[in-house]
Amino acid sequence: MSDLERIVAVDHPDPHTYLGIHVVAPATPGAGGDGVVVRAYRPDATRVRVLPKTKGEPVEAIRAHRAGVFEAKFPGEKEVFAYQLEVSYGERTFVQDDAYAFLPTLGDIDVHLAGEGKHYELWSRFGAHVRRLSGVEGTSFVVWAPQARRVSVVGDFNGWDGRLHAMRRLSPNGIWELFVPGVGEGATYKFEIVSPKGDRFLKLDPFAFRTELRPATGGIVHRLRPPKHDDGESWTDAPWLEKRASQDPLRRPWSIYEVHLGAWMKVPEERGHGAIDVGSGHTGRWMTYREIAPKLVAYVKELGFTHVELMPITEYPYDGSWGYQVTGYFSPTARYGTPEDLKFLIDALHAAGIGVILDWVPAHFPRDAHGLRRFDGTAVYEHLDPRQGEHADWGTMVFNYGRPEVRNFLLASALFWLEEYHLDGLRVDAVASMLYLDYSRKEGQWVPNKYGGRENLEAIEFLRELNTLVHDKQPGAVVIAEESTAWPAVSRPVYVGGLGFTFKWNMGWMHDTLAYFQMDPFFRRFHHQKITFGFLYAWSENYVLPLSHDEVVHMKGSLLRKMPGDDWQKFANLRALYGYMWAHPGKKLLFMGGEIAQGSEFNEAASLDWHVLSEGKNATRHRGVQELVSDLNRELRARPELFEADVEQAGFQWIDANDNEQSVASFLRWDHARERFLVCVLNATPVVRRGYRIGVPVAGQYREILNTDSLDYGGSGVSVCPPDPSHDGNPLLVAVETPHHGLPASLSLVLPPLATVWLEGPPMPKTTAATAKSPALDGAGSDANEGV
Repeated sequence: MSDLERIVAVDHPDPHTYLGIHVVAPATPGAGGDGVVVRAYRPDATRVRVLPKTKGEPVEAIRAHRAGVFEAKFPGEKEVFAYQLEVSYGERTFVQDDAYAFLPTLGDIDVHLAGEGKHYELWSRFGAHVRRLSGVEGTSFVVWAPQARRVSVVGDFNGWDGRLHAMRRLSPNGIWELFVPGVGEGATYKFEIVSPKGDRFLKLDPFAFRTELRPATGGIVHRLRPPKHDDGESWTDAPWLEKRASQDPLRRPWSIYEVHLGAWMKVPEERGHGAIDVGSGHTGRWMTYREIAPKLVAYVKELGFTHVELMPITEYPYDGSWGYQVTGYFSPTARYGTPEDLKFLIDALHAAGIGVILDWVPAHFPRDAHGLRRFDGTAVYEHLDPRQGEHADWGTMVFNYGRPEVRNFLLASALFWLEEYHLDGLRVDAVASMLYLDYSRKEGQWVPNKYGGRENLEAIEFLRELNTLVHDKQPGAVVIAEESTAWPAVSRPVYVGGLGFTFKWNMGWMHDTLAYFQMDPFFRRFHHQKITFGFLYAWSENYVLPLSHDEVVHMKGSLLRKMPGDDWQKFANLRALYGYMWAHPGKKLLFMGGEIAQGSEFNEAASLDWHVLSEGKNATRHRGVQELVSDLNRELRARPELFEADVEQAGFQWIDANDNEQSVASFLRWDHARERFLVCVLNATPVVRRGYRIGVPVAGQYREILNTDSLDYGGSGVSVCPPDPSHDGNPLLVAVETPHHGLPASLSLVLPPLATVWLEGPPMPKTTAATAKSPALDGAGSDANEGV
């Protein structure tokens, strides 16, 4: 088939070799050129003229093929020149620059690095980029479709006609490129792809920076820029980023507020995009990133959280997926506004001293026709074999981590969000499903690795490379693994054989703790190990303690509804849980709604139940939980003993782990220098225990600094001791030099019912601090307590 025939069939891998401007080869070898020819393919056009920009007169192009190939000759010209095309369709005439008159916008080094999987700024070259080329404004398009017979750019600028802007194949590994003059920011586009079998379909640009609001699925040409403020476009968070880079995240306080932006707060008075009537009055539109910024920033700051974790805001088609089925790995969802609006929100959070984590999903992607699945008609981003390439449970596809281009795509996505959006870290979803080839698969439904094992070797290398890159290129940024198995060294450095994550979610702690607090208090004494066993592995990883969205969905009930007993006991149990959690080693994460003791499950179509704070018989108790969370966060940030040695065994010490009969657990938290400590005591029964003696490191005055049974929190107001007027009314305790629980001093307490109390002790004498023994993990309490 000739070049002309292939152009007409829209089946040419490099239309630039025929279309555009070319010096005509001489009839005699060695002689000069025989003029210049300009060819254009304009189906349905009635007339085409070539308009030289700098010399000569317009030349009428003749029809070289009835399908719409036009040709204009310039005899005697020795070299190419700049020109435009005047194209007429009946009475309508357009003057435009020719897309086939330009050199490639992608260099050989870019092509080479992309093929190797080492182009870590891939987003700066692939996708759609507004640029000026040879003095002409337009947009360059680059896409990877290795097995495609043809790729065209289509959009609102060419009537979605794939014949007009067919791309050229730049490399054997299937990178396609085209610069389209006149296409600017805001244009809607897709790629029209012809598969090896000849099937034709449309795909969203995997690198699109902006997308249409669902159900539309197009990309929008967008120029990356800083957030827009009243005084111009700029980031204002340089001090935040500089401070972040200088700090060790392991030794900082972390209290993360997990948020679904579309369901945190809606505008009930307005209907429109996102207005979904769920039958209980929660009807309204989504707030935009810009609208939610002042409200979310003020709220999170008031409650004292250190970070916000955004459930996935990378573009996704199905609301009910909560963002976990991604189609836009470089575009924030259009549900809440523009990319600059999201940057404004992040900038505002940073200005308030609040970090931002993105929930990022490299484990799988959806089957939606416009997405990555069978991108060029073949398995490009996924494995062909369904035993490797499909998640049957989720109905999604699995990335082929062994393919360099796929690995590069995901690595670039991770770095893109950290670099372009100034995010402070990524929480990587469903890591366990990446690590194991047999994850949620029966015998015969998975393919072993080359050694016959179940470990996904390619995914392991991908995760190690991801973590190494993030820590190298983004100082102070973190990567958090949601990993639910016993895979070792998830949060240990790559150079010692680990996966390199900064933190790992402690799913074992979460399951055991919730199971314990869901029990009737009478039975807790038989399951005391559920709140003590976790300390046997608490320092095997750098843990985050998660009470996430996963625990309040799919008929699991809200945290409040999980608690046993009547309303009083439910609230008391929840408050006790929070007090215990915030004192426990590990960084903290709480899903939105938990801080107000919301009674209903998470529903992405509804706002949080903000009305519970002001309406109903338990409004005071809901506000009390909210105040408790605020106080917990305040104490966490102010007390090094609660965070400095979170990931070290030396930061924890049992007082008594063995009082299962009374369902009481007591322990110490130490700062890194072991000069300051905090006492935590949990009474997991509704019985007030008077005269309860515990061992402490040093004699002297102790002060109650937090009591989840306080009247301020909606509790019954039982204090560990009577208030002391000489100390602003705060309860004051005196420890005596009577050894107990293997410690040199002790004090007698009143333990409030279903409550956690924190006590502040005197500073350790320097000699004592220097020689303090290491924490006792066996928690042996040699002296029994008799509660009254």
